[in-house]
Amino acid sequence: MSVPVAPGRLPLLGHTVQMLRRRNDFTADLRNHGDIVRIDLGTMPTYFVTNPHVVHELLVQKGASFRKGALFDKFQPVFGNGLATSNGAFHRRQRRMVRPAFHGERVALYCRAMARAAADLTATWHPGQVRVIEEDTQALAVTIVGEALFSTDIGRRAVEEVRRSIFTVLKQGMVRALSPTFVEKLPLRGNREFDRAVGRLRSIVLDVVRGWREEGVDRGDLLSMLLMAQDADTGAGMSDEQVHDEVMTLLIGGIETTALALAWTFHEIGRHPEVERLVHAEVDEVLGGRTPTYADAANLVYLNQVVDEVLRMYPVWFLMRRALAPVELGGVALPEGAEVIFSPHALHHDPASFGEPHRFDPDRWSPDRAASIPKGAFVPFGAGSRQCVGNLFARAEILITAATVASRWRLVPVPGKPVRVKFTTAAYPSRMLMTAVPRY
Repeated sequence: MSVPVAPGRLPLLGHTVQMLRRRNDFTADLRNHGDIVRIDLGTMPTYFVTNPHVVHELLVQKGASFRKGALFDKFQPVFGNGLATSNGAFHRRQRRMVRPAFHGERVALYCRAMARAAADLTATWHPGQVRVIEEDTQALAVTIVGEALFSTDIGRRAVEEVRRSIFTVLKQGMVRALSPTFVEKLPLRGNREFDRAVGRLRSIVLDVVRGWREEGVDRGDLLSMLLMAQDADTGAGMSDEQVHDEVMTLLIGGIETTALALAWTFHEIGRHPEVERLVHAEVDEVLGGRTPTYADAANLVYLNQVVDEVLRMYPVWFLMRRALAPVELGGVALPEGAEVIFSPHALHHDPASFGEPHRFDPDRWSPDRAASIPKGAFVPFGAGSRQCVGNLFARAEILITAATVASRWRLVPVPGKPVRVKFTTAAYPSRMLMTAVPRY
């Protein structure tokens, strides 16, 4: 089967700003040209998958035939060989070792810290105060992930360093990843800030790791789980360097996306009165004034639907894979080394899978309607062997935080201050201003 060629080029971030405003329309339009469409990502030819069934084939049915793509190659020299960037047998080994840290019983323990952090945040609010919600959710995500990772005194210093440096790493790291390689060598302010922030984080994480090695005590945190993990085949544990790489992966992957999902959750609840009424009624009925726990999360049925709809509407823009050998995908023969790209944003807004895709509709996730959604059409955490290992943690964080806030406060959008979406690879709000109003 021949592959249609898209009528245009998709530049990298460093090449053009104008495309940032047009690129979602561009990727959404690709579905009109076929299930797999050849496009140029800067100067690099890629195969863009637009059909959810073929995305499912890519991620699940033939996942073993692909590794992470070119975008992740740019991250590896900086963030090391963690789960997000490693491949092959090493990735499978690391995933087996890391996965127990995110089993349900462990996540249930972390939920206590999530609820406490959310309550501490809202305790600083005052009736009628206007909050910049994305700043609140970013600070909250740092606290939650940091405390889940580190529980010692030096760990608390690490959390402060994460608070100081992580958003510089996230912002400048994405610019670097999407720019030509020579740009990272230039004496630019952004490059200097990025390198200093990465260096500070590396230093404090390794200090914490060495301190744990000296004490050798299981403190019930994620770091303890990583340091005690052993390969089931060899009995070997992780080196300090590998633990550092996995910690960096958890910080990078566990803060930005969850903070953004939380912000958009508050935004959508606040601008839909009927959704807000149903969320508050359910939270009141399920919790009865108590602090939410992991066990409560499954019983917050409507809030789960709200979260799914937020994850549908505000996912990452694109992800990449690379063929390890010649492989057939969606009836198309791809050569070894072929770069394959798909857009969760485009998939989640495909009218063939989601009627009225730009309308916020939590009811589309009711059991009868959700059953008709095609495999591969909804991939907020990926799928298959590369699915985000912390997806249970992230979902619990969103649910526990949203329930904690909703049990005490309403967040009301400020009139005349519309929220716009700013895309890098994720959907950032542009100053999400909301007024804190006590419910009682």
